[in-house]
Amino acid sequence: MSVSVPLVLLMGVAVFIALRYLGLRLWQAIVCTLFGFLLAATALAPDIRHVLTGLLDLATNR
Repeated sequence: MSVSVPLVLLMGVAVFIALRYLGLRLWQAIVCTLFGFLLAATALAPDIRHVLTGLLDLATNR
């Protein structure tokens, strides 16, 4: 996936907005982050990456 750094920045902005304006608590953001790290270590990680790559391809190659 060639847009991984911009995607990470975009997700970081989304988390910041959720923390600041949508009432997401810090502990909830930490739990979600830990879940993401643990999910990346499972056998589902390649499938998730494949789905994200396909969605990004659809969004960028109209």
